[in-house]
Amino acid sequence: MDLIKIYLEEDLGEEGDITTNSIFTNEEGEAIIIAKEDCVLAGIEDAKEVFSRLGAEMQILHQDGEKIKAGTIVARIRGKLRAILAGERLALNMLSRMSGIATETRTLVDMCRRVNPDVKICATRKTTPGFRKYEKKAVIIGGGEPHRFGLFDAVLIKDNHIKAAGSVEEAIRRVKERIKDKFVEVEVENLEQALISAREEVDAILIDNQPPQVARDIATRVREENPDIIIEVSGGITRDNILLYAPFADRISLGYITHSVKSKDFSLEIL
Repeated sequence: MDLIKIYLEEDLGEEGDITTNSIFTNEEGEAIIIAKEDCVLAGIEDAKEVFSRLGAEMQILHQDGEKIKAGTIVARIRGKLRAILAGERLALNMLSRMSGIATETRTLVDMCRRVNPDVKICATRKTTPGFRKYEKKAVIIGGGEPHRFGLFDAVLIKDNHIKAAGSVEEAIRRVKERIKDKFVEVEVENLEQALISAREEVDAILIDNQPPQVARDIATRVREENPDIIIEVSGGITRDNILLYAPFADRISLGYITHSVKSKDFSLEIL
């Protein structure tokens, strides 16, 4: 799926940028993109692709993953003014959103790795419809893990699956009968479900919505039962309390880093 083509069609429609096209014809121009806030840069290659599709050339001055300061010029664009102005908002939107996600992810990774060098910070499927590819990419740029991309690439047995199947054992049994080559994880809400999942030798358990000490106790008991199982924690975890989970978790998944993180501010200025 050509997402950038879809995004451009959303913005330009069939008539194009009627304001710019009524003012300019074939005039050439140059512009710069400036970071207005400190951030981890993400989406610069995608911004370049936006302008390329419109016939403008963008020179990248700083790479994805770099920590940059407010006021930094991250790119220069040359080409028809019509092309530069038509791509401005889409390119800035992608940079702003992706850099916000990458920045928060990097903050969490740096915090948690100080107490547990092996812990992974993971995204969830709580993403913007149509923009998941880029939000997950931003998490990776920030040093995190994308987790599963959709419902098709890994098994995650959740509370509603368990309730509808009748029990955690039955849900796992049905999955194992039908799925042979996928990662299998079970979302658990108490020690009993966690121990059952460990005995069934699933790949991972997700301890959901539990206070840190309760989650730690469950993780300890589960590892006694199955030392190879991956322990993930999620639900209600924020920057303020994440360090209470990081010492004992293999993975920490946070929805807010993609669904409600603050975008970073960028601007495009014609020279």
